Amino acid sequence: MAEVAVFETVRDMRAAVAGWHAAGEKVALVPTMGALHEGHIALVSEAQKHARRVIVSIFVNPTQFAPHEDFKKYPRTFDSDRAKLAQVGADAIFFPPVEEMYPPGFASRILLLGPAAVGLDDRFRPTHFEGVATVCCKLFTQSRADLAVFGEKDYQQLKVVARMAADLDLGIEIVPLATVREADGLALSSRNRYLSAEERALAPLLHRVMQALAARLRNRDDLFRAVGEAQSEIITAGFELDYLEARHAQTLAPVTSLADGPIRILVAARLGGTRLIDNIAV
Repeated sequence: MAEVAVFETVRDMRAAVAGWHAAGEKVALVPTMGALHEGHIALVSEAQKHARRVIVSIFVNPTQFAPHEDFKKYPRTFDSDRAKLAQVGADAIFFPPVEEMYPPGFASRILLLGPAAVGLDDRFRPTHFEGVATVCCKLFTQSRADLAVFGEKDYQQLKVVARMAADLDLGIEIVPLATVREADGLALSSRNRYLSAEERALAPLLHRVMQALAARLRNRDDLFRAVGEAQSEIITAGFELDYLEARHAQTLAPVTSLADGPIRILVAARLGGTRLIDNIAV
């Protein structure tokens, strides 16, 4: 098992990438906040299909957490993360301290509209995507990677980052990967570890409800009635529902029928102290 290089500074990462590019090798970036699970490993495997070299960034980004959110308790498992990445042949880890990403005097943010301002996660976490876009823009320009791989589980995030990269001409391709799931349908997430046994048994209901809703919509059922009944089912089961919506799959704008274009069903709900998000195509 080959050792994985660890870069803690932009300078060291760029030096390695410059060498790989000089050798004619494509470079992929997999941005993460660590606490790696099989979903993250799938992102690395997808990156390896597109590029000769793969860098995985591990950085718990403070600017995407609101004051009441779990920044301090977000799991940090670098040693096991590094071992997992070595096992699958990742080339490098970018593991910067906060001061490397946000040095004293840092005062810039990215203003977002489009898919970042559609009343989904942005309604409940109003500064979240600004923090995500800012750190991703930095990671893209810092690494000078040719492509970056993002999972579809964070679907609104995927659309925000892809729009930002295109709008700002960052010269990086955004490659999506389908959500990786447990056998019972629960989307893999670092936060699943916070679920109690009872909550873990209930959590897959979200996916089952979305699947049933998608089937109803494909069968031309009334959109508003079908969505409303699915929302009620989730609430009755014991979830605290933030949203369950049918949206345009590209713009995330509200839709009134299947005629409005490709549709994506998106959900965010809480079980105890754990917030779960998921989505599927119709």
